Amino acid sequence: ASPDSIARHHSVLLAQGNGSSKGVQMSPRLLRPGKYVAIDCEMVGTGPQGRLSELARCSVVNYEGDVIYDKYVQPELPIVDYRTRWSGITRQHMKSAIPFKTAQAEILKILKDKIVVGHAIHNDFQALKYFHPKDRTRDTSQIPMLKQRAGLPVRASVSLKSLAGHLLRKKIQV
Repeated sequence: ASPDSIARHHSVLLAQGNGSSKGVQMSPRLLRPGKYVAIDCEMVGTGPQGRLSELARCSVVNYEGDVIYDKYVQPELPIVDYRTRWSGITRQHMKSAIPFKTAQAEILKILKDKIVVGHAIHNDFQALKYFHPKDRTRDTSQIPMLKQRAGLPVRASVSLKSLAGHLLRKKIQV
């Protein structure tokens, strides 16, 4: 798909999205591919019984899918649960981890003035201790059209694994 056709599709998604973007004026400046990044963070458990979620890895890709950031991050509190089954994080990874504050500054510099795409992205922002403007956030777990095209319940919470399987015919997280 060309950038123009993707931009048109993006405008349709906004118009039919979760309602939070209604009335947002989309200027051509916001539709440029260079304005988009996608983020995914992995968290580990800290605090009592490992119930707190803290950032342990952050990956950011540009519009073309090129990795522009991918680093392990040392949480501020001691790790109690690596959550390896879900996070893929091990004790070995943490040997090369950078301090949270350093990673946070690097990542926020990348996200500044960007439209940020992610799945259940509020969790990633929470781990980064960051708030990104809602009109510059695209959460694939909240876009009814994606769920509809996948043949999934529009009002239900849908996993990224399910969306990828139905829409892209790709098995992920295996």
